[in-house]
Amino acid sequence: MDLRIFTEPQQGATYDTLLTVAKATEDLGFDAFFRSDHYLRMGSVDGLPGPTDAWITLAGLARETRRIRLGTLMTAGTFRLPGVLAIQVAQVDRMSGGRVELGLGAGWFEEEHKAYGIPFPKEKFARLEEQLAIVTGLWATEVGKTFDFHGTYYDLTESPALPKPAQKKVPVLVGGHGASRTPRLAAQFADEFNIPFAGIEDTERQFARVRAAAEEAGRGADALTYSNALVVCVGRDDREVARRAAAIGREVDELKANGLAGSPAEVVDKIGRYAAIGSQRIYLQILDLDDLDHLELISAQVQSQLS
Repeated sequence: MDLRIFTEPQQGATYDTLLTVAKATEDLGFDAFFRSDHYLRMGSVDGLPGPTDAWITLAGLARETRRIRLGTLMTAGTFRLPGVLAIQVAQVDRMSGGRVELGLGAGWFEEEHKAYGIPFPKEKFARLEEQLAIVTGLWATEVGKTFDFHGTYYDLTESPALPKPAQKKVPVLVGGHGASRTPRLAAQFADEFNIPFAGIEDTERQFARVRAAAEEAGRGADALTYSNALVVCVGRDDREVARRAAAIGREVDELKANGLAGSPAEVVDKIGRYAAIGSQRIYLQILDLDDLDHLELISAQVQSQLS
């Protein structure tokens, strides 16, 4: 079971804070550092000092880390034109020496689009399908050849399809809870399927849909990696769990029901239940980015038991 660190910087984080967490992620033996792609805080937090851009952040981290994978859960398709996104991701992949992964989603948070003047189209999912086809198509085009795409929303003519990523194939993540279109897109384009903030039963049901879609597409169900994103709140005792829950404005019982919370033994047990229904990777949503002791505890007493 791979454990990856997943952050939500729109809730309030500087680049320096993210760098500190990314370096701790690397030093403590976690597999990857991922971040959300949002421009507006959610809930009652103030979000200060304001948002940081996902791919600018990852470009900086690409030069200041050496081992960990770097990526997004999920880049909002509404934020970037697909041709430009292909260039950005390829460049950051080269800057990192081939450690980048692209999670790409349709975009959903209308308020942040209004706040920063970003168009929020109604037909987001159909656009996402074209975006995935374009980004992966540009990367797959042989050097010296051109790429054309004539869709409903995007039109590319004689693109040189450059630059190329350092990796022969940048892993692409597709995720979500949709019962039909999401599994189909994952089967067609994704290397990994991620379901965010889902319980055991919902995860098992959605994994089955994606596996069936992959078989139907002729890829085979095991061609994809299957993963979860879950909030985490671990403590050495009940008092420490309660303190960490309060720090992120959550209740312990709710966190235990909907995420990975409690003692290291409780969290290891629950991760084992996800592994039993096919989850191969967990993105641990860390909401208090100043609590590096939390990461150290997870590394020492959770990750060590899963190795």
